[in-house]
Amino acid sequence: MINLMHYPMAIPMDRPIWDGAIATYWFEGDVLVSLSKPVLRTVDNLKGNAKLLSEITEGRPVPLLIYLKSAPMPDKAARKLSEELLPKNYSAMAMISPPGLARFIMKLLFGLRKPPIPMKIFDEARDAKAWLLQYV
Repeated sequence: MINLMHYPMAIPMDRPIWDGAIATYWFEGDVLVSLSKPVLRTVDNLKGNAKLLSEITEGRPVPLLIYLKSAPMPDKAARKLSEELLPKNYSAMAMISPPGLARFIMKLLFGLRKPPIPMKIFDEARDAKAWLLQYV
């Protein structure tokens, strides 16, 4: 069951929807939209999610608009795998999140290093989608 209480939109009913262990996905044009779930990211569920994404995107990196949710802190192995999977799954990532969450996640994952794909934090989905279109 998908809980939409904390998201500013409804899941569309006019297109395919994929519900995975860590997120729910659908396309809006060439942009993949993700509703993050508040679950612990583990090596196992990240690998399963990567397999799902490969099926959804036919193995090509796509721009992602992600609505982040707070989730438990993943361990070092899960963070490392997440960083390795980013460029395989996504060409760019636009994040919409509660205040501070996206910046915290970026600091946690990348520290002082540059992220492996273009990433940007937005307050509005329309601005995020416009930015992502350059990475289609």
